[in-house]
Amino acid sequence: MKSLLVRFFLFSLVIAACSIAVTAWLASQATTGTIRQQQGEALETDAQIFDEVLKYAATHDSWAGAQSEMDKIARQHGRRIALTDHNGKKLVDTGDASSPQLPITPKAIVDPLNVNGKIDPRAVGPFKLTDKEHDKLHAYATQLSSCNPHIKIVEAPNGRPRLSNDEPGRPSLWEQCEVGNRLYTLTATEIAAYGELQTLFSECLATLPGDPQILSKRPPQVTFDWEITTVRDSSPEVGACMETARRTQLEPYVADQAQLFLTPLTGEEPRSIDLSTTGVTRITLVALGILALAGFASWITATQLVRPIRALTAATKRTAEGDRTARVDGGAGEIGELAKSFNAMSEKLAETERQRQALVSDVAHELRTPLGNITGWLEATQDGLAEPDPHLIDMLLEESLLLQRLVDDLHDLAQADAGTLKLHREPIALDDVVDQVVNAQQNREILLRAETTPVHLTADPVRLRQALGNLVANAVRYTAPGGEVVVKLFQVKDRAVLEVADTGSGIAPDDLPHVFDRFWRADKSRSRTTGGSGLGLAITRHLVEAHGGTVSVTSELGEGSVFRIELPLSHQR
Repeated sequence: MKSLLVRFFLFSLVIAACSIAVTAWLASQATTGTIRQQQGEALETDAQIFDEVLKYAATHDSWAGAQSEMDKIARQHGRRIALTDHNGKKLVDTGDASSPQLPITPKAIVDPLNVNGKIDPRAVGPFKLTDKEHDKLHAYATQLSSCNPHIKIVEAPNGRPRLSNDEPGRPSLWEQCEVGNRLYTLTATEIAAYGELQTLFSECLATLPGDPQILSKRPPQVTFDWEITTVRDSSPEVGACMETARRTQLEPYVADQAQLFLTPLTGEEPRSIDLSTTGVTRITLVALGILALAGFASWITATQLVRPIRALTAATKRTAEGDRTARVDGGAGEIGELAKSFNAMSEKLAETERQRQALVSDVAHELRTPLGNITGWLEATQDGLAEPDPHLIDMLLEESLLLQRLVDDLHDLAQADAGTLKLHREPIALDDVVDQVVNAQQNREILLRAETTPVHLTADPVRLRQALGNLVANAVRYTAPGGEVVVKLFQVKDRAVLEVADTGSGIAPDDLPHVFDRFWRADKSRSRTTGGSGLGLAITRHLVEAHGGTVSVTSELGEGSVFRIELPLSHQR
């Protein structure tokens, strides 16, 4: 499990398996929802067909002429409609001779006089108004609407217009208009129907035990239309008599009870779908195929990913063993960037190794001459070949001081490389530092002068004198007698600028990039008459950078050179 290849491969397999599971679950949920929606739509369609068939039964006294109406409903909803009596005899069938046999169980029972225990409100029977009565009452309704625009008129199933919010105790909307009383006057048809209903109700009451005078009281006509649904009596038998009387009165006007069968036009009932068992084998095979493809793709991807990593690992081992030539080709992407970084690091290590070897060689070269001189003169004195006179002692002291400066310079460079070079900052006047350096470097053969303006900053004055002194000493060294060295100090925005310009021999363009390298000198012979150790400019660069500044040089052969130091006035370490 520590292998990146194995971990990546297993991780990809887990992702693929989860993806398949989630996709299958989503598909199952979506399919189940669709099926439920379709089933709901089918139930809604069945309910619409049942309502339309029930309406026909409530408004017609038989099924004799129902075929054309049932054919219309069947075409509209795309279903086969069949009606039979309680004995199974067909009353209506929208199917043809090729239609299959009807199911054993009917979809519903069509009985307008018993719809969930109640009478269908569209069964009006003898309460249906004549055309003349209908037109007369609607004329009153139009006048009532003109009288009061807030009145909304609706039509009852028997054709009578009435208020949409008609409730007992709220007659204020029509009582303010005279025509309202005319609208709510019973017609001859309604009076006759109410009389017939009263007779049937009284006959039923007579069969009940109790006082016939109390039971035969007229039922209240609270709604002034054909719908009498309540009787003000606490006895349930009295309410049952009203329902019996209404059914008896309406029975001749509605179609007989029938059994309703609803089937598809093909005659086949839609089968329920069980997603838990449908196509299990096919789904399993497809899932395994997807899993295999995902695993293969993951393995290829993991292999391509691990190959450059293994190459990087091998190259790293070679580099750790001392091989600075190890390089890798990581291609594109993050691995490619890692390979490029490794190659850059390897190049840097190789360059560092070359610099280390060159440094050792240069240090040995620089130390050899003064040590050789000291050793030779001391051996000559010991052998009696030379006298220890003041001249010899001065010469030996000069060689010792040269060694001391070289060691000090190497120590400074080592501190700079290690990041331990300490600065003791304090507020200083930079023009004073320039004056001190110029005065210390005065030479009778060369004109050395300063051009300064007052500039103040926080810095280490000793280190700045050392850095500037190296530049001035270098300029004096390479300027011929009669030449000039000018040290300038001025301010540019938020930076202090020091320039050391000389009229010396200048630096070749190919040598400019190496001016601040350690032990580099334009004179490759390293003669004592043409230069020092070659560490001064390298030290200057480190000291300036430690102050947050920069040092640069511009030069032309035969025209002289200009070294430029820029220091921030507000730099903090």
